[in-house]
Amino acid sequence: MKIIRYPDRADWPELLRRPVMDNRSVDSIVMPVLEEVRKNGDKALAAFTKKFDHVDVDTLEVPGEAFAEAENLVDQDLKAAIEKARENIETFHRMQQITPARVITTKGVVCWQKAVAIEKVGLYIPGGTAPLFSTVLMLAIPAHIAGCSEIVLCTPPDKTGKIHPAVLYAAKVSGITHVYKVGGAQAIAAMAYGTETIPRVYKIFGPGNQYVTAAKQLVSRGDVAIDMPAGPSELAVVADESATPAFVASDLLSQAEHGADSQVLLFTTSSKLAEQTLEEVQVQVQLLPRAELARKALENSRIIILKSMNDIMDMVNDYAPEHLIIASDNADDLAEKVVNAGSVFLGHYTTESAGDYASGTNHTLPTNGYARAYNGVNLDDYVKKITFQQISPEGLRNIGPAVMKMAEAEELKAHSNAVAIRLKP
Repeated sequence: MKIIRYPDRADWPELLRRPVMDNRSVDSIVMPVLEEVRKNGDKALAAFTKKFDHVDVDTLEVPGEAFAEAENLVDQDLKAAIEKARENIETFHRMQQITPARVITTKGVVCWQKAVAIEKVGLYIPGGTAPLFSTVLMLAIPAHIAGCSEIVLCTPPDKTGKIHPAVLYAAKVSGITHVYKVGGAQAIAAMAYGTETIPRVYKIFGPGNQYVTAAKQLVSRGDVAIDMPAGPSELAVVADESATPAFVASDLLSQAEHGADSQVLLFTTSSKLAEQTLEEVQVQVQLLPRAELARKALENSRIIILKSMNDIMDMVNDYAPEHLIIASDNADDLAEKVVNAGSVFLGHYTTESAGDYASGTNHTLPTNGYARAYNGVNLDDYVKKITFQQISPEGLRNIGPAVMKMAEAEELKAHSNAVAIRLKP
């Protein structure tokens, strides 16, 4: 992890570059997978599972008895932790429910909006090097609160053809009963197009590697909606002299251990903090079971020293991080300068890990700079808002002339006639 001192603004784009593959290269790999699943359904899924996950699966759907077996395999302390997280996630997302209000825009004209759940949603839970059962909670709980009637979950199997017990337990406590043993781009294709076993959905949620992200973006061009582009994990930390180097290092490593394609950045005005944090990173990484993955991520990561906090916040907003920690006694003031970020963590004790698991906020967030335009998953993502309006005869008399004038100016005579015929004496 290199220390970069006082870079010119002209050099910022290169310093903020993510370690991602060329999109055209990824798309060329993913598109044949999508097409094969579209054409051959379950047969293609089985073949890709053997090719990519190195396992033969007899059936794609997890049988009911596997949920009971998984529950017996998860220890009580982990169950209690999952329940605590479930409660907090549910509390936070229920708060996002809004009671619709009727608005009289003109006398006799009433308009309102109603949130209606997306009927069929698909949840993708990454497997790979870690069983992300926490993501099950993050995606399934708001789906249930919203009222989605059909929830499909896809996740890759392990080398024995099974799903990690904690993933199945989290699915059970979240109310999910349809879990399928398929991962990668092929899982996205299955949910987008439907197969003999896996039903087609209307919207797909969930993070994944570059291939999963590319698959989501490709199928969203005309087949299904998606939550957002959510790829390899990333973290930016803004820290000043008040920060504790050991704390900062632990936060950087907490995201670096996700995978070799993750990225972490530290922004500071303090050379002393930069050097001490780097020393802490080198000490702490040696203690991690996933040290090798973390070290590879650190190769793509940097500590950047700038002259002022204003410069730092400008550079952070240019980066638009998935996660942003502000480790400063002045965190509240600096937070007001945040324009582009997925989720922000304020103060010395607000570790990003809390948001990943149990504080209640959602950890499915936009990556790769998409935080400039996307937000993280929330309740609104599981509904579509339908507008309604009702106009009385008096109301039409009040707005009719304006409607007719505008329609005629656009040379849409039938629009004007639809009003005029109702206003005839």
